[in-house]
Amino acid sequence: MGSLLAELRAAVGVDGVLTDVDVTAAYQRDMMPLAPFGTPLAVVLPTSAEQVRDVVRACGRSGTPIVPRGAGSGLSGAANAVEGCVVLAMTKMNAILEVDPDNRLAVVEPGVVNLDLRGAVEKHGLFYPPDPSSYDWCTIGGNLATNAGGLCCVKYGVTTDSVLGLDVVLADGELLRTGRRTVKGVAGYDLTRLFVGSEGTLGVITRATLALRPLPQAPATLVAAFDGPAAAGAAVSRVVAEGVVPSLMEIMDRTSIEAVERFLRTDLGADGALLLCQSDSGGEAARRELAAVEQACAAAGADLVYATEDLSEGRDLLAARRAVLPALEVYGAWLTDDVCVPRTRIADLIAGCGRISGEVGLRIAVVGHAGDGNMHPTIVYDPSSADEFARARRAFDEILGLGLALGGTVTGEHGIGKVKREWLAREIGPVGLRVHREIKRALDPGNLFNPGSMFEAR
Repeated sequence: MGSLLAELRAAVGVDGVLTDVDVTAAYQRDMMPLAPFGTPLAVVLPTSAEQVRDVVRACGRSGTPIVPRGAGSGLSGAANAVEGCVVLAMTKMNAILEVDPDNRLAVVEPGVVNLDLRGAVEKHGLFYPPDPSSYDWCTIGGNLATNAGGLCCVKYGVTTDSVLGLDVVLADGELLRTGRRTVKGVAGYDLTRLFVGSEGTLGVITRATLALRPLPQAPATLVAAFDGPAAAGAAVSRVVAEGVVPSLMEIMDRTSIEAVERFLRTDLGADGALLLCQSDSGGEAARRELAAVEQACAAAGADLVYATEDLSEGRDLLAARRAVLPALEVYGAWLTDDVCVPRTRIADLIAGCGRISGEVGLRIAVVGHAGDGNMHPTIVYDPSSADEFARARRAFDEILGLGLALGGTVTGEHGIGKVKREWLAREIGPVGLRVHREIKRALDPGNLFNPGSMFEAR
């Protein structure tokens, strides 16, 4: 492999190729503890699309697999190294190339941090909606690869809903440009959406043209307490039936509430479930939206409903939702699942997670995006105990099975990666899997890009 390393250094410079195993170990895996990973031959840090093309061609000639990588914040193992691969870390391609306020778009490289982009466009009175929980350190490239979501998906959708076009380096080193800069455009297949969410298995994204929105108004906030998830789930169904689309609608189960109350040393005033909503419509429109939500919650049997337009108070209420994972770390390591169910089945999912928790003997807290049904059951376990780790893995899989049984999907925003491959096959069936493989073979006949992620390419 000496000749390949020489070619890589010629392509990106000596400093852009890392081979020290103590250094490359930090690039072996993402944040998912269940996913397998290997030791890379090298980590390569390109600074331009031309360098990416040279790296891809060099790896193609030697038959060395490439695993594209962003910041490593993923939760599916999609960016995990395979043995002897080249990890293509895109973090040095971090330029915001253009912000066009008149056409409400931005052109960025994949290494731009989500929060940095949001801050840059906010100066122009604009807004980039996708907001994964790791928004302060995850990159746009990683968001594109996994089709990431976040708290405001109920109103603004997932990452693909904000993408107009991409530049992608293909397996033969050619540069493909997809999409457009216009609001509308239906020429040919929608190749942009094909690459978004493909987890680096079809090509390497080197540039993205993103749609922006006008900056929303400051949010008004509502919190409602219920005696259990059934009543909270009924409130969600009522909100949806009323046609109200809040900018955020989150749910916390009893286990989450108790952990946060202990962690923040506060009383959230809820015994069984908590619903947290926001409206960013502003002024009277926001008041009407939250009034409709309040009425729906009261009709579903809420014990308490409280609304505020005070920004500081709203931030404090939202802090309780964001504190769930740090609060659970008090009890041990956490393993977060990612299933999306019909909104009418949220209560059934929470109840099922309670049953699974009792069967495996581990704490499982359920928190999630009630507005779109994307739930994150989070399993707490002792990482030093092989027995508890095995039980956590069992719970993880049983929750995925529960999600499918309720008419849902095994991932709402985290992706398939290397930890849910068999579950993708169960969800999409043999015909769907065959089509996936045929697309992969057409674009990457040598299985160069991220082999083994999402599905086996055989």
